[in-house]
Formats: sequence, structure tokens, C-alpha cells
Amino acid sequence: MLTGTLPHLSQQNVFLGVPLLLMPEEVVFLVQKGLACLVDDKNAHYDPDLSQLAKWDSFRLKAIKHQLALAEEEQEAKEHQYAAMTEEAIRKRSERERKKAGAASSPNDPSRSFMEPVENSLARDSHTTVSDAQRGQEPSGASNAGITGASYTVQVTAPSSQLEWYQQSLHSFSTLSSARQAGVWDYPSTPEERARCAVFRDLREQGYYLGIGVKFGGDYLVYPGDPLRYHSHFVASVIPSPRTPLQPMEIVAHGRLGTGTKKSHLLCEWDEENNIVTYYSIEWASFG
Repeated sequence: MLTGTLPHLSQQNVFLGVPLLLMPEEVVFLVQKGLACLVDDKNAHYDPDLSQLAKWDSFRLKAIKHQLALAEEEQEAKEHQYAAMTEEAIRKRSERERKKAGAASSPNDPSRSFMEPVENSLARDSHTTVSDAQRGQEPSGASNAGITGASYTVQVTAPSSQLEWYQQSLHSFSTLSSARQAGVWDYPSTPEERARCAVFRDLREQGYYLGIGVKFGGDYLVYPGDPLRYHSHFVASVIPSPRTPLQPMEIVAHGRLGTGTKKSHLLCEWDEENNIVTYYSIEWASFG
């Protein structure tokens, strides 16, 4: 499950949570399945020479000019669309004013002779509004929300793979052992870490999705499907070996906490000698 955030983008979810981070157990699982590789990104970048920097800068400026041209075209299209909408609004306004004038005045109304014809008033207002729109100005008292000052955000795509001074193939590792020998990755290195990876792999291969379970008093949250569609059903705690002591108070605490959060608590015992994971489910039951 990808997690992470930026200082100015503090909302935390899988859509806005960037940069994307992985749990170390997920990295191990992906590398063992051949779905990912580990890259020593720092050493994969070399110091570029002047010609390479000049070429990159030329490409950057070209991309900026291209994006500015596209932005100006989009701005012009918005202005034309706004002008068309203004003419349509003027026509509808004229119709409304004509209907109001016809309903408010009657043929026997003596004050009607002193009123300015509605058509002349609307024509004058329409002419003023159209003239202002043609000059690119706002009619007095109206706010032009469709046309704003020109401001552009230019994005220059520069993935490392496009840089001439980036050599990923020389610093990529497709196995955990090769990455460990190169000093790039050393997880798992303890019995507890190996147990966590084994439990994670076993649950993931059974079709479960796993997230961080610290807030619920465990190591993982276990989902029956996509976390965007399902709530977690279990809170999993990893027991490194069958000889690991477990206090009765811990069992009671896990059971009460799991029941309070509407989840079952899983005790996941890893037997490294037999390469097997044993699961125990704890739920708090009332008596009497």
C-alpha cells in the first residue's frame, strides 16, 4: 500500500499522498516475486559534462516554449467561448426585460408615454456590453470570471531515464542477496524482520491486502480486498518463533482492543525451521 505526503499537500490518501513510500516487507515481496528491482540511485547519477548540460538545458527551454504556446491557445479558446456566452446572455436578458415591461405596463397606463421604449434601452445596453466585450473589457459592475490574467505553470518532465549521465543498468539489483552485497539493502537481517517478511508474504499470497497496523495495536491491518473498498477485518501481530513468550495480559489486551475496533486480532507465529506460519484468532466473548 503506497503512503506518504508533502508538507504543502498534507491530505493523506493514495491519490494525494506523495511521494510514494513502501513498507520494507512490500519491497522484499516485490523483489522476490520479480516485480521490482532495487536501484542505487545516488551512484547511478554521474557528474555531467558541459555539453550534456547544454543539451539538457536546450531541451528544457524547448519544452517550456511548447507548453507556453499550448497555454496561449487554450486561453484564446476560453476568451472566444466567453464572448459567445456573453452574446447569449445579452439575448436572454433582453427577452426577460421585454416580458417584464409587458407585464408591468398596461395599454391604459398614462405613464407609459413618458417611459423610454424598452427596445431602445436594451439596444443601448447591449451595444455598450458588446463593445466592452469586443475591447476585452468588463462591463461596469460585472465580474469577468472566465478571463483572468495570464498565468502559466510550466512543467518540465525530466525522469532520470532521460538523462545522459544516469546509468541505472550498472546499479540495479534484481535479488536481495546482490543488493545486500553491494550495501544497498539489508532487510531482513534479524529473526524478527525475517518473521515479518514471511507473515506478510503468506497473507499476501492468500489474497489479502496489508497496511500498517500500529494505530490498532498490531503490526499489520489485514484487508479482504482493495482497501479503498473494504474495511480491515483483522489486526495482525507477528510472533517471531514458537518459543517466543506471550503474556496472558497481552492476549487479553489484543482481544479487547480488536473487539473495540470491530476487528479480530491475529497472532501470526512464524516457524523458521519448518517454514510455516500458524494463525490464532482472538475475539472477546461475553460470558453468562
